Amino acid sequence: MKTGFVYILASKINGTLYIGVTSHLARRIQEHQQGLVEGFTRKYQVHRLVYYESTSDMSAALRREKQLKSWKRLWKIRLIEEHNPQWDDLSFLFQEPTGSRPAPG
Repeated sequence: MKTGFVYILASKINGTLYIGVTSHLARRIQEHQQGLVEGFTRKYQVHRLVYYESTSDMSAALRREKQLKSWKRLWKIRLIEEHNPQWDDLSFLFQEPTGSRPAPG
């Protein structure tokens, strides 16, 4: 089974929220931040990863995404602030360190 991730992006503290699901969080966040994903996140500049969960498989991630999307905004904000009170951008947790690949040659 493939691990799934549910994530919440924000435009800023208490700003516009976006909930998504993916099997490869690092790649998906990079796509959002580089504006490669057409639609809502690019239009509203929603690029800050403020919350994420990993699940045992994609079907669990999809169920959780649907559940979170049905929540009231206040509940989503409480969830974020329980785990990330400063609304820090957590995408650094999924970036490869600079210089991690050996130099060619």
